[in-house]
Amino acid sequence: MKKIILALAVVTFMTGITFVSCKSSTKEETESQEKIQNAKKNVQDAKDSLAVAKKEATAEEWKAFKNSGDSIIIKNEERISELKLKMKNTGKSIDAKYEKNIEVLEQKNKDLKVKMKTYKNNANEDWQSFKREFNHDMDELGQAFKDLTVNNKK
Repeated sequence: MKKIILALAVVTFMTGITFVSCKSSTKEETESQEKIQNAKKNVQDAKDSLAVAKKEATAEEWKAFKNSGDSIIIKNEERISELKLKMKNTGKSIDAKYEKNIEVLEQKNKDLKVKMKTYKNNANEDWQSFKREFNHDMDELGQAFKDLTVNNKK
């Protein structure tokens, strides 16, 4: 009889532990679901605030970049005018290639000016990509000005 009572007590105890552990697991699932929802909300809030901060910084940066780019474009226009004036004042027959190079430089400068004017500083445009590409084009144009004045003929 003692063995039956002992076995019945062990079975009852095991059943009780199983029910208790099942209840806490659903409670844990609910709590973890709530934590996940809170974490998702926090991530979204952080993304939103980052986008706002990025946009504000970009607006200030855009103004400075635009002023800098416009001044360089104006300097390039002056250099092109000087080159054209020198070409006319020399009285010599300048190479057609030299004249063509000046025209190419002038067109590149105009393209940069148009690119600067058409860029819209908004969230849909990729600012970093535009800035990198524009600076690269400016550097190439500056190098082309330097190369134009170098005499490669020997």
